[in-house]
Amino acid sequence: MSKKPKYISQKNDHKLREIGKTILEFMNKDTSKIYNYKQISDGTDNKNPRQREQVIQSLHKLLADDRIKEVEKGKYIVNMNIQGTLTGIIDFNQAGNAYVRVEGLEDDVFIHSKNVKDAFQGDKVMIVTYNYKGKKMEGSVLEVLQRHKTEFVGTFDHIAHKDFAFVVSDRKVINTDIFIKKENFNGAQAGDKVVARMIGWNPGDKNPQGEVIQILGAPGEHETEIHSILAEYGLPYEFPEEVQHEADSIDREIHDEEAQKRWDMRSVLTFTIDPKDAKDFDDALSIRVLENGNWEIGVHIADVSHYVRPGSLIDQEAYDRATSVYLVDRVVPMLPEILSNDVCSLRPHEDKYTFSAVFELDAEAKIHKQWFGRTVTHSDHRFSYEEAQERIETGQGELSEEINTLNTLAKILRQQRIKDGAITFDRSEVRFNLDESNEPIGVYFKVSKESNHLIEEFMLLANRKVSEFVSLTKKKESTNNTFIYRIHDDPDPTKLEALRDFVTTFGYQMNISNSKQTTQSLNTLLKSIKGKPEENMIETLAMRSMSKAVYSTDPIGHYGLGFEYYSHFTSPIRRYPDIIAHRLLQHYLDGGKSPVREEVEEKAKHCSARERLAADAERESIKYMQVKFMEKHVGQTFEGVISGVAEFGFWVQIPENGSEGLIKLRDLTDDSYQYDQKTHAVYGSRHGRQFQLGDRVKIRVMKANLIQKQLDFKIEDLDD
Repeated sequence: MSKKPKYISQKNDHKLREIGKTILEFMNKDTSKIYNYKQISDGTDNKNPRQREQVIQSLHKLLADDRIKEVEKGKYIVNMNIQGTLTGIIDFNQAGNAYVRVEGLEDDVFIHSKNVKDAFQGDKVMIVTYNYKGKKMEGSVLEVLQRHKTEFVGTFDHIAHKDFAFVVSDRKVINTDIFIKKENFNGAQAGDKVVARMIGWNPGDKNPQGEVIQILGAPGEHETEIHSILAEYGLPYEFPEEVQHEADSIDREIHDEEAQKRWDMRSVLTFTIDPKDAKDFDDALSIRVLENGNWEIGVHIADVSHYVRPGSLIDQEAYDRATSVYLVDRVVPMLPEILSNDVCSLRPHEDKYTFSAVFELDAEAKIHKQWFGRTVTHSDHRFSYEEAQERIETGQGELSEEINTLNTLAKILRQQRIKDGAITFDRSEVRFNLDESNEPIGVYFKVSKESNHLIEEFMLLANRKVSEFVSLTKKKESTNNTFIYRIHDDPDPTKLEALRDFVTTFGYQMNISNSKQTTQSLNTLLKSIKGKPEENMIETLAMRSMSKAVYSTDPIGHYGLGFEYYSHFTSPIRRYPDIIAHRLLQHYLDGGKSPVREEVEEKAKHCSARERLAADAERESIKYMQVKFMEKHVGQTFEGVISGVAEFGFWVQIPENGSEGLIKLRDLTDDSYQYDQKTHAVYGSRHGRQFQLGDRVKIRVMKANLIQKQLDFKIEDLDD
């Protein structure tokens, strides 16, 4: 079909434009896909011959207007270089403005607060785009295509009128309150923290209508705030009765008939190394010396897929959750406790069904043989990381020789991994000491030691080798088998350039001319900043320059680990993608053909989304506990490091406890301060005083807001 348009009567022009709009809406659902006119006709419900002729005419018009491109005869794709209607996910900021993330567009589209219409945070929206006064592309919301959520946590405000109330969201990115009629109060009282369900939004109304569906309690109380986080992120803290019943009915016995189908490794020395407070044990290691002097190392993983069968109620619930969520004072598990802590958990002195990767390694950690399959194992001992570390450091204690052998091999594996391009991010994680009432009485940082690295290296080895086994032939050619990978794309070049330019102000150099040089430079940088005041800040910026790891059926590799093929295989008790990997691996071991890629990809996207949600909830609970810990320090002064800078202020982090508070620019009364994005700084326009990312400052804690989970600081020496 040529680009030259057919004659179109004025009478039909309006009709064809309407069809063209429908075509663009359909094609914008996947802007990277190429369509023929039959696919477009079917997708827009124009199926009879007359309608299809109108679709062809509309395509001519869209081609003439450069709204679409003809990539080859009769095949079309959206022209992403021009403005028009687009579809994406909306993300609000605290000022009420928003950005829409459109797949295929490099930059998000800015939406002014007056143009967001009835969209809420995370909604899938259709927008129209334009250039406002010749500036960068902006947009307006035309329609909400799909609600991200319909239930919201907030405070019940019943002051204005006895016959109605509003639920005011805790989250500043929720840009409007929910209107509640009296008949929908459902027992809520003024000031209660509640969950409200949105039940409608009439055209022209300023607020959506809703109903109270749950009363959480008094704002600021521990249980209220933790349950608010659970409700806000849609995290179910109880299992449905029918799921629990199915779990309780599972056969817990180890049967000889099943054991005979597996490699029986119960006589091989096996043990676990986990956090001292762990209740579920996903993985265990076995070790024995072979007649040729090499080591047989087994990485044994709980065989969750033996118990959790596709289509079962437990499986459906596990898939919906997709991951366990670790809040500061509790775990929201993916599986019922009877599975996670009992049946599947590799507890000491118990026989268990396992899925294993077994390697023959020589003294240089070179792999001579490998085997993957189902096993039955027996854990002889349970170590905490601290106990294993003591054996590494002293060489004394039960199984110290075996642990030190594993540690020696792990260190070789780690050195080789770094040599091959892995980046050595090794950030400490904030943890809290809680009393019996879950009040924070202390803060400490979880730091990885050799015992942690020991487990990490063998888990990475199993994950990588399982992925390669499925994906490559013995000649290292692609099998094109469908599998679920953990992928990590290359860093954003623009962010890398900004990082390079910024660290030069501290005297560090980076070479980002190619991937290998970038990796080496990052590792050198991360090593150089250890123990320096700027360590946390530069490490944070380096992390932000990285892409986010996700699940996918497209094996593009894992940049951060330096692996071409990598999958999650070693934590099926707490991650659903690992269960998918187990099922697919067994399918291929049984000689099965590659399943439909699209079905696995859909599951991968779901698991990625749930993982992001879980990470957000975990961060929210840490922020809450940090604010709660700092409540008792209101009025006190601390030294901190500027950890973030924005147009409205900057954040300061207190190194000894990780708490972060905001300094608002409007509270800096000694000058008029401006924001400089390039230097990550604010500076006074009259006196030239500057506050830059990484600077050390003295602050006073002014306010600890438990509901907003926010600390307000004040620069201490400005008024001295």
